[in-house]
Amino acid sequence: MCSPPVRDAATQEALWRHLQAGTFSVFSSDHAPYRFDATGKLSAGPDAPFNRIANGMPGIALRLPLLFSEGVGKGRITLQQFVALSATNAARLYGLRQKGSIAVGLDADIAIWDPGTTRIVRAEDQHDAMDYTPFEGRELTGWPVTVLSRGSRVIEDGQLVAEPGHGQFVKRAQPDFTGYPGGSAPELDPMSNFGARIAPEASR
Repeated sequence: MCSPPVRDAATQEALWRHLQAGTFSVFSSDHAPYRFDATGKLSAGPDAPFNRIANGMPGIALRLPLLFSEGVGKGRITLQQFVALSATNAARLYGLRQKGSIAVGLDADIAIWDPGTTRIVRAEDQHDAMDYTPFEGRELTGWPVTVLSRGSRVIEDGQLVAEPGHGQFVKRAQPDFTGYPGGSAPELDPMSNFGARIAPEASR
């Protein structure tokens, strides 16, 4: 159980078309995982009503490998679109001026991918303390092999090699919404959502 719910094949194809057309700026998740046991999904018992089941599932570790394999690998999006959706656009939108691009003076945060590597998804490889993955057994092509953070290797051959304390707080600057005109979402308009005032300020 998760929200938004898992989509059928037709809806998935529609979402791919929107990724291709640029409707979406980023490819991300709020990531709300729960273990499939009494500490998580089954905390209210195995036959609990839906409103008492922990809402969310694991997947953050596979977010970009899935996008690469199904998107770049199958010709749905370009490598440039992959980079924009996974790094550049988020850094720009959220005012992280040192991130999201490779340029003189910026942080050298770089993920190096092997586009030919094939991996079979297993729960024990996800590094998130979860006991399952909804993608168990799925074959993916393309995998990150080395990750640099500010020019230093933090992941090498799938292993964490960062020194303790390497992370740094990054203060956000004013976001850049150039090219993103925005607008009220239809579901916030009481005229189209059965009169619900979800965000009153959005309908003024």
